[in-house]
Amino acid sequence: MRLKILAIDTSTEACSAALLLGDEVRERFEIAPRRHSELILRMIDELLREAGLTLSSLAALAFGRGPGSFTGVRIASGVIQGLALGADLGVAPISTLAALAQGALRRTGSRQVLSVIDARMGEVYWGIYELDASGIMCATQPECVARPAAVPLPETGTWFGVGSGWSEHGEALRQRLGERLHGADPHQYPSARDIALLGAQAFRQGDIVAAEQALPVYLRDRVAEPKSL
Repeated sequence: MRLKILAIDTSTEACSAALLLGDEVRERFEIAPRRHSELILRMIDELLREAGLTLSSLAALAFGRGPGSFTGVRIASGVIQGLALGADLGVAPISTLAALAQGALRRTGSRQVLSVIDARMGEVYWGIYELDASGIMCATQPECVARPAAVPLPETGTWFGVGSGWSEHGEALRQRLGERLHGADPHQYPSARDIALLGAQAFRQGDIVAAEQALPVYLRDRVAEPKSL
């Protein structure tokens, strides 16, 4: 029987939903700042209708838990909680930094990835990922939020960078990494396609939570106030 998982992400300017059907993934993806609430339910409905499925026929749900836009991450959490409660489904909360790394593997074949999302206030959300034997990009240390000059760097390896943080803070990060960085794509966004794949892995491993535990992970509690110098 094919594993069926519905995944969504609204953590950045991109809004996406994906339906995993065994080895096949169907996705809706749109760069649509401030339109996530308008688009995400329509995307979900289209995917389910085209596949001839209902929520109750799925194995689980998955969503981009953050970090990212505070509003965007809350939208995804709220939508997925409502769907999970209504259909009595478990949820796989997936890191958006992990989704970026998985997307970099899919697009470029990079096995060592530095995922960076602009966190504003002069900081970045930072994650270091390497490919494991099962084809999943796994964090080699805890994700964090910090100034580019303070993020922990990998000591060895040849790394590829992805995410919006490379647009705003790329120069500072490149200076610190030197020859350990072989390229970066600042225009890649987390995608529900990759969240669905990571959600399937979480489902197989039993890393599923109840609807009420499908909560955002911000990495930083403060939203607007600047850091004291």
